[in-house]
Amino acid sequence: MPGPPGYYPFMPAFPGIPVPPVVLAGYSYLRAVSKRALKKYVAEVPKKELELQVLDLYERFPAVKRYYNFVFNPREEEMVQEAKAKIKNEYFPTKRKRPRARRSVAQKFIKQYRSLGMDPSWVAELMIFNLETAVAFEVGRRVPEAFFKSMSNSFNEMTQYVSTHQLLIQFKPRILLIYRAVLEGKWPQSTEFSRAMDVLD
Repeated sequence: MPGPPGYYPFMPAFPGIPVPPVVLAGYSYLRAVSKRALKKYVAEVPKKELELQVLDLYERFPAVKRYYNFVFNPREEEMVQEAKAKIKNEYFPTKRKRPRARRSVAQKFIKQYRSLGMDPSWVAELMIFNLETAVAFEVGRRVPEAFFKSMSNSFNEMTQYVSTHQLLIQFKPRILLIYRAVLEGKWPQSTEFSRAMDVLD
């Protein structure tokens, strides 16, 4: 017998229960539950049943587990420091000879921290640290064109974020140092960096 809207008989282990949208992120073939339908369901389902669902989601899905771990024990500064250490190791490794310099490492942390709802100043701190590290890495090295392009994208993302969250006063000196290093180093993407700076005017 067909279930209500959002019913998926194989997920999770509660027959006839709509799956919260956060769980559907990795299941693009499923029809997402609307926010209105979910609110109606939450208002009607017995409290004990809802508690069981939350516990089941926590155990089944890493994204849900990360979210609740963050909510109950944010440790924002510690998390940012851990991310910084991994980003620095991408450019200045201590246990291997060659740097990897992958932008994706920083982007993974930034995306995760933003989705968790981390304080914007900590997210911006990580964005700027990543760029500062990349600038220091480039000095005296021959790096591929893709490196400059990826850093241009990161710089643009950072200026947009800082502008949106009104953090310019806090980070302006460091942003200007990054921009000055780009110009003095005659980076191929300097025009894109200049365009990104316009957002802060």
